[in-house]
Amino acid sequence: MNLQESGEMYLETILVLSEKKNDVRSIDICEEMGFSKPSISRAIHLLEDGGYLDIDNNGYITLTDLGREIAEKIYERHKVLTALFVAIGVDEETAAEDACRIEHVISDKTFTAIKAHMKQQNM
Repeated sequence: MNLQESGEMYLETILVLSEKKNDVRSIDICEEMGFSKPSISRAIHLLEDGGYLDIDNNGYITLTDLGREIAEKIYERHKVLTALFVAIGVDEETAAEDACRIEHVISDKTFTAIKAHMKQQNM
Protein backbone atom coordinates (compact mmCIF):
# COMPACT_ATOMS: atom_id res chain seq x y z
CA MET A 1 0.00 0.00 0.00
CA ASN A 2 2.82 2.38 -0.90
CA LEU A 3 0.92 5.09 -2.77
CA GLN A 4 2.60 8.34 -3.77
CA GLU A 5 1.39 11.67 -2.42
CA SER A 6 -0.24 12.57 -5.74
CA GLY A 7 -2.25 9.35 -5.69
CA GLU A 8 -3.40 10.09 -2.16
CA MET A 9 -4.46 13.57 -3.27
CA TYR A 10 -6.57 12.13 -6.09
CA LEU A 11 -8.25 9.63 -3.76
CA GLU A 12 -8.94 12.33 -1.17
CA THR A 13 -10.40 14.60 -3.87
CA ILE A 14 -12.65 11.82 -5.15
CA LEU A 15 -13.85 11.15 -1.58
CA VAL A 16 -14.65 14.83 -0.97
CA LEU A 17 -16.41 15.15 -4.33
CA SER A 18 -18.43 11.98 -3.70
CA GLU A 19 -19.64 13.46 -0.41
CA LYS A 20 -20.91 16.53 -2.29
CA LYS A 21 -22.51 14.61 -5.15
CA ASN A 22 -23.12 10.97 -5.93
CA ASP A 23 -21.65 10.88 -9.42
CA VAL A 24 -17.97 11.78 -9.83
CA ARG A 25 -16.37 11.99 -13.25
CA SER A 26 -12.90 12.95 -14.45
CA ILE A 27 -14.08 16.46 -15.38
CA ASP A 28 -15.17 17.05 -11.77
CA ILE A 29 -11.68 16.12 -10.59
CA CYS A 30 -10.15 18.44 -13.23
CA GLU A 31 -12.25 21.34 -11.98
CA GLU A 32 -11.54 20.61 -8.31
CA MET A 33 -7.79 20.09 -8.64
CA GLY A 34 -7.07 22.46 -11.52
CA PHE A 35 -5.16 19.87 -13.53
CA SER A 36 -5.46 19.14 -17.25
CA LYS A 37 -7.78 16.43 -18.50
CA PRO A 38 -4.88 14.28 -19.83
CA SER A 39 -3.12 14.43 -16.44
CA ILE A 40 -6.29 13.44 -14.62
CA SER A 41 -7.04 10.65 -17.11
CA ARG A 42 -3.56 9.15 -16.71
CA ALA A 43 -3.70 9.28 -12.91
CA ILE A 44 -7.23 7.86 -12.76
CA HIS A 45 -6.29 4.89 -14.92
CA LEU A 46 -3.17 4.20 -12.82
CA LEU A 47 -5.32 4.26 -9.68
CA GLU A 48 -7.84 1.96 -11.34
CA ASP A 49 -5.06 -0.45 -12.33
CA GLY A 50 -3.81 -0.35 -8.73
CA GLY A 51 -7.20 -1.39 -7.40
CA TYR A 52 -7.96 1.94 -5.70
CA LEU A 53 -11.00 2.90 -7.79
CA ASP A 54 -13.47 1.67 -10.35
CA ILE A 55 -14.74 3.41 -13.48
CA ASP A 56 -18.05 2.29 -14.94
CA ASN A 57 -19.08 2.36 -18.60
CA ASN A 58 -20.49 5.89 -18.20
CA GLY A 59 -17.21 7.23 -16.81
CA TYR A 60 -18.39 7.45 -13.21
CA ILE A 61 -15.62 6.95 -10.68
CA THR A 62 -16.04 5.18 -7.34
CA LEU A 63 -13.49 4.29 -4.71
CA THR A 64 -12.86 0.64 -3.96
CA ASP A 65 -12.71 -0.40 -0.31
CA LEU A 66 -8.93 0.02 -0.42
CA GLY A 67 -9.19 3.42 -2.11
CA ARG A 68 -11.82 4.59 0.39
CA GLU A 69 -9.72 3.44 3.34
CA ILE A 70 -6.73 5.47 2.15
CA ALA A 71 -8.84 8.50 1.19
CA GLU A 72 -10.58 8.56 4.57
CA LYS A 73 -7.26 8.27 6.40
CA ILE A 74 -5.76 11.20 4.46
CA TYR A 75 -8.92 13.31 4.76
CA GLU A 76 -9.09 12.72 8.52
CA ARG A 77 -5.49 13.85 8.82
CA HIS A 78 -6.31 16.95 6.77
CA LYS A 79 -9.27 17.90 8.97
CA VAL A 80 -7.52 17.21 12.28
CA LEU A 81 -4.29 18.99 11.35
CA THR A 82 -6.21 21.98 9.98
CA ALA A 83 -8.20 22.21 13.22
CA LEU A 84 -5.00 21.99 15.27
CA PHE A 85 -3.29 24.74 13.33
CA VAL A 86 -6.34 27.01 13.54
CA ALA A 87 -6.55 26.34 17.30
CA ILE A 88 -2.98 27.55 17.77
CA GLY A 89 -3.64 30.74 15.84
CA VAL A 90 -2.92 29.99 12.19
CA ASP A 91 -5.40 31.48 9.72
CA GLU A 92 -7.77 28.97 8.06
CA GLU A 93 -6.25 29.19 4.56
CA THR A 94 -2.65 28.70 5.72
CA ALA A 95 -3.72 25.98 8.14
CA ALA A 96 -5.44 24.03 5.35
CA GLU A 97 -2.48 24.46 2.97
CA ASP A 98 0.01 23.29 5.61
CA ALA A 99 -2.21 20.38 6.64
CA CYS A 100 -2.41 19.34 2.98
CA ARG A 101 1.36 19.05 2.80
CA ILE A 102 1.86 17.40 6.18
CA GLU A 103 -0.98 14.86 5.92
CA HIS A 104 1.03 12.75 3.46
CA VAL A 105 4.24 12.44 5.46
CA ILE A 106 3.23 12.37 9.12
CA SER A 107 3.60 8.98 10.78
CA ASP A 108 0.61 7.09 12.17
CA LYS A 109 2.25 7.21 15.59
CA THR A 110 2.60 11.00 15.60
CA PHE A 111 -0.88 11.54 14.18
CA THR A 112 -2.41 9.30 16.86
CA ALA A 113 -0.57 11.30 19.53
CA ILE A 114 -1.85 14.59 18.05
CA LYS A 115 -5.44 13.30 18.05
CA ALA A 116 -5.10 12.12 21.67
CA HIS A 117 -3.65 15.48 22.71
CA MET A 118 -6.42 17.41 20.96
CA LYS A 119 -9.06 15.23 22.61
CA GLN A 120 -7.44 15.73 26.01
CA GLN A 121 -7.42 19.51 25.43
CA ASN A 122 -11.02 19.48 24.13
CA MET A 123 -9.89 20.92 20.80
